[in-house]
Amino acid sequence: MTAATHSTLFPQVPETADAVLDGLDPEQREVALALSGPVCVLAGAGTGKTRAITHRIAYGVRAGILQPASVLAVTFTNRAAGEMRGRLRQLGAGGVQARTFHSAALRQLQFFWPKAVGGDMPRLLERKIQLVADAAARCRIRLDRNELRDVTSEIEWAKVTQTVPADYPAAVAKSVRDAPRDPAEISQIYALYEQLKRDRSVIDFEDVLLLTVGILQDRHDIAEQIRRQYQHFVVDEYQDVSPLQQRLLDLWLGDRDNLCVVGDASQTIYSFTGATPDHLLNFRDRHANATVVKLVRDYRSTPQVVHLANGLLSQARGRAAEHRLELISQRDPGPEPVYTEYADEPAEAEGTARRIRDLIAAGVPAGEIAVLYRINAQSEVYEQALADAGVPYQLRGAERFFERQEVREAGIALRGAARAGGNDSLLDDVEDLPAQVRAVLSTKGWTTKPPSGSGAVRDRWESLAALVRLAEDFARAKSGATLSDLVAELDERAAAQHAPTVQGVTLASLHAAKGLEWDAVFLVGLTEGMMPITYAKTDEQVEEERRLLYVGVTRARVHLSLSWALSRAPGGRASRRPSRFLKGLRPGSGSLGSVGVTGSGGIERGIAGGRRKPRGPVLCRVCGATLTEAGAMKLMRCEDCPSDMDEGLYERLRDWRSEQARELAQPAYCVFTDKTLMAIAERVPTTDGELSSIAGVGIRKLDRFGADVLAICAGGEGGAGGGEV
Repeated sequence: MTAATHSTLFPQVPETADAVLDGLDPEQREVALALSGPVCVLAGAGTGKTRAITHRIAYGVRAGILQPASVLAVTFTNRAAGEMRGRLRQLGAGGVQARTFHSAALRQLQFFWPKAVGGDMPRLLERKIQLVADAAARCRIRLDRNELRDVTSEIEWAKVTQTVPADYPAAVAKSVRDAPRDPAEISQIYALYEQLKRDRSVIDFEDVLLLTVGILQDRHDIAEQIRRQYQHFVVDEYQDVSPLQQRLLDLWLGDRDNLCVVGDASQTIYSFTGATPDHLLNFRDRHANATVVKLVRDYRSTPQVVHLANGLLSQARGRAAEHRLELISQRDPGPEPVYTEYADEPAEAEGTARRIRDLIAAGVPAGEIAVLYRINAQSEVYEQALADAGVPYQLRGAERFFERQEVREAGIALRGAARAGGNDSLLDDVEDLPAQVRAVLSTKGWTTKPPSGSGAVRDRWESLAALVRLAEDFARAKSGATLSDLVAELDERAAAQHAPTVQGVTLASLHAAKGLEWDAVFLVGLTEGMMPITYAKTDEQVEEERRLLYVGVTRARVHLSLSWALSRAPGGRASRRPSRFLKGLRPGSGSLGSVGVTGSGGIERGIAGGRRKPRGPVLCRVCGATLTEAGAMKLMRCEDCPSDMDEGLYERLRDWRSEQARELAQPAYCVFTDKTLMAIAERVPTTDGELSSIAGVGIRKLDRFGADVLAICAGGEGGAGGGEV
């Protein structure tokens, strides 16, 4: 690890207030020095907005201008709030409150409830979906699982936009919002849901904001008490503020104007939840004396990526587009973005997996690569392709790192070993910190090699392995560090939600990728109907889809790949068209300047793993139905059609796979997935051609494992292969 990496992981606290300003560019420094009155920071993607506002707060605290307890920094996710707390702690301003809107409001509601209302506060409903289901049932309205989720989201939208049940149908019509059911039915369910909450003495997360607003409006003494506590406010991601959150912020402020807001209208992608950039765009109208600073120096992405991002927004329309920021890359040039057209979705997934393998082989860590798609349902084919290619991956959206059961258990074990010190027999003759951590975590399931397969066991191991890596980094950065020092560091990180990275390619939706970044990003499925999504009907909805793609583009630091497939299934009609947002950007579609091209004519034509493209649709070999799902196409039958699988052959293949995985020190799915083994056991191939026709058996795996598999299918045991996958 380099000295620069040490300082990034475990930076020293600046010695003076002026030292806090070191390293800031002129615009970031202007933000940091603007400590009074209204301040509006228009910050483009990758321009260091979090750095600017945390250094602003820290400088004010260290210079004695701001009292730590008088500052409330508000953002939208626990992860972002945790990152902000961590940075403030590293800058010597650990006493500042950095919370989400809901977290800050909940603390105030819990504290003031006895005084404002009396008695015990109603129980907070962690998940409202069951109560919505009960309300629908009482209304005699049947909802399937997806409809139930959608109706629940509609109720959340209504509440954050301060729409009562009776007004919901009119509000939906006014917003040109596609309701998942008849608006009158949703209004009825919404009204009964609110009644059930009252009957059962529970509140939901939206109620936390609504009730806090109600108390602050009705009780001026409580409002004044909060205003005496908090004198200075900072709001991050201000383009995502909902009308209800803005109302709460106004009540916190009162008649004061010590407010700093940070946002980018071009990254407004959550309007379906009630977010609106209007508050950001109208800030200067509401605060005529506001200091406005624009951050446009992009430190994240290469000039090639930034050029594409700017070109994408140059075609945008609407009010947010009028305020777009023209980014200027501060990085050295990198490779041009790659555009690739594939015949079908499985080919696109396999081609993406091959490119990822090439990047990893070239030295790009798997954890610095992401595959981003429009909807979560697109993930399955990429999970399959990465597994077939032997590439580890993780799905974005899992439980927070420090809240995972295995991480909590590991923390307890490490804490106990630290307290025992030299009296812990487990640590006899183990002196260095990483070895001590490995010894302790070995009792919780950590091993030197990862377990085979995927699922909960592998997830648990990855969490423990992340703790081992953190201990190794910590020991290198802090000479002589003890187990107690590490436990203290883990406690601080847990409080700040600062999780170490679990290694593996990230699969995530574009919405889930907001706020993150990687060295290499693959934007997949960029076709009309998916980007923009088919239900984006109005001009504003289409423009939000453009902004969503912009967010995806700006997640990439160096490598950027954009791809689309002409049909869904192999052999299908090539009726799809590339996204309209790529017009003028991709080669051959007009020009907005020197945008990166690749391959003959500028666009690579992807092929599917060396396999011959089928001549027609893939049909179920049992019932004859056309297959569209990746798993079904691999089996060449519908999932629920009868299987004629040779169970004995399947078990022999599994045993052979386990042995191969052990020899290669890789998860079993990197050899072949369960679905591929099932397909082999059902079709019992006898030649290389028959084996290679099975999805999941590409040229590489045929060369590496084909002889063994055919021998097992013929009744033999299969040899022990060598070399790498």
